[in-house]
Amino acid sequence: MSSLKVSVTELHVGDRTGSDIFNWNGLLVVSAHTVLNGEDIDKLHRHNIDYVDIMLRFDGGLPEQQNSNVTSSAIDDLKEDPTVTFANAVDTMKLLFYEVEQNGQIKEAHIDNAFKPLTDHFKQENDVVSLLLTMNSKDDYTYQHCVQVGMLSYYIAKWLGYSEEEALIVGKAGYVHDIGKSNISLDILNKPGRLTDQEFDEVKKHANYGYNLVKSSNMDEAIALAALQHHERLDGSGYPSKLSGDDIHPYAKIVAVADIYSAMVSNRVFQKKQSLLVVLKELHRLSFGQLDPQVAQVFIRNMIPNFIGKRVLLSSGEIGHVIMTHPSDFFKPLVQVKERFINLTEQPDLEIEEIYI
Repeated sequence: MSSLKVSVTELHVGDRTGSDIFNWNGLLVVSAHTVLNGEDIDKLHRHNIDYVDIMLRFDGGLPEQQNSNVTSSAIDDLKEDPTVTFANAVDTMKLLFYEVEQNGQIKEAHIDNAFKPLTDHFKQENDVVSLLLTMNSKDDYTYQHCVQVGMLSYYIAKWLGYSEEEALIVGKAGYVHDIGKSNISLDILNKPGRLTDQEFDEVKKHANYGYNLVKSSNMDEAIALAALQHHERLDGSGYPSKLSGDDIHPYAKIVAVADIYSAMVSNRVFQKKQSLLVVLKELHRLSFGQLDPQVAQVFIRNMIPNFIGKRVLLSSGEIGHVIMTHPSDFFKPLVQVKERFINLTEQPDLEIEEIYI
């Protein structure tokens, strides 16, 4: 597909870059094939970029033919490419946010065209830990988070014994769980410091916004409820309605676990990512009252085996490799440091501080 060089002053939200864009001293500002949002365009202005190559232009939420060589949309590109990547799905989430801005609705076909190819890739991926570790950056956190939660929700549903068809629905629910944030100011979403009480109250509205958006887009009621309830907690401490127990939809309980895990292992503008094992311990703690214990425990049991063979940093400063997980204490595996084997269940003061790919 050919590209077209345009002035940065003429860029629109939804334009897709045709090549990597560098500033005057060679720093990569925006990658090729990025679907631009307002933040990206502001970044180009700040770096004094004059012209960029774009592949497609979007108007009213739908792509239009730019010239005789441009005949398909970004969504169609995603559908036709058998090697759809995590970055493609992030770009599609950007488009969904843009659709909300333009039309107040989202198109389920766009979600299917981006998410189904990803699930086809998931089936070939056994090492979920490495997959997540390689798909993290501070840039585009909101969109990456949506994709990660969709991936994790799909996995959890499969681990719980859901059929492929229903697991796909759960995955889609995770993918659009935060779509309501499209109605929240970017200044609040990207604020580098702690939110004020008033700002946090505004952020919490995304659950209701998401429910209304999914419902008005004629999508499955269960997907809408997952968007509405993924911050509810079993003990009634969540929001927006302080629901408890069985009043929370099963999909929302799954998305809640995926949401917390993704948020804690991700780099964010105001928070450094946390160690995977630390996050699993926190999920284990929350499973005694706030999170569905079956969902959380199934997730932990299926994540822990992926640590086998991983390089780890111990609290002693030593570097080793996980050799075997312990059947009763998931967080205290057998670790090999050089020629020495350390059973962490016998070393209460020794902890794993970091896990590497």
